[in-house]
Amino acid sequence: MASTRSSIKIDGASETQTRAIGMFINSCNSFADVLTASKKVLSEQQANLTFNDPRLEAKIFVEYAFNKTSMQLITQSDKPLCVGGKKKLVTALSKRILGYPVAYIVGCQPFWTLNLRVSEHTLIPRADSEIVVETAISLPLSNHANVLDLGTGTGAIALAIKSECPHWLVTGCDFKQEIIELAEANAILNNVDVAFVLSNWFSAIAVTQAYDLIVSNPPYVESNSVWLKQGDVRFEPSSALTSGIDGLDDIKHIICEGAQFLNNGGYLLLEHGHKQAGMIQQMLQETGYTEVTTKQDLNGLDRVTLGRWLPNN
Repeated sequence: MASTRSSIKIDGASETQTRAIGMFINSCNSFADVLTASKKVLSEQQANLTFNDPRLEAKIFVEYAFNKTSMQLITQSDKPLCVGGKKKLVTALSKRILGYPVAYIVGCQPFWTLNLRVSEHTLIPRADSEIVVETAISLPLSNHANVLDLGTGTGAIALAIKSECPHWLVTGCDFKQEIIELAEANAILNNVDVAFVLSNWFSAIAVTQAYDLIVSNPPYVESNSVWLKQGDVRFEPSSALTSGIDGLDDIKHIICEGAQFLNNGGYLLLEHGHKQAGMIQQMLQETGYTEVTTKQDLNGLDRVTLGRWLPNN
């Protein structure tokens, strides 16, 4: 393998970047070599990336490109590399240094105990959203609770809830057929029984179908937020991110419409931005929800607010 001490100069158009990376990766002779080379490529472009761990990402991309497990990379560290795997790795690294999300490159993302396929039609599941699952499964619901996940995306929240509470009847909905098909594929992949339906929020949900719990991770970013020009979100669908000037358009709609789809005593649980909890609490209370509370995510930031619908009290 060529020495990794020399600097890799990758600039200009993506074709130039790909050519430079290709020459470097093609000089590798083993998994040990290609792991070191991949880490170096990512390290030297770290200033252009967000939340980037070159060592971890190098391992992810090599496993993906050569279809190997972590253990195989260790036990087969001196094995020769196939041409097809090198080409796949060069493509992956070329996309990544342009800022393309790791999950979109490899086509999957872990969430909860699940491994989920992802696509550019959906938001990439994030660990922060696991507080939605934790909060949902901790609620005092019956053994056969009826649950609706609005804007299900990959199906992450719906599938995680069902995996923990197998007797609950869980349904997920979203507004594009491509998204529904992705969620259904994830249900099969993870052997979890969740029904997915095509619906723009409540548009195709029958009012006669009452739920004990409605959960949602809706778009909640302000449409003019500078955050939209940073990191992975540059490549994610704006329809899954933004919701009006204050980021609350969809949340307002869900709060206003949600009560008619809840059983007496049912809960509405919403993920939101860490500065929006106060406004959402107020909206829930003004709409008639009680027991309004907010939960924090892994970073100690306000992330989920819920309320209980008790109209007869």
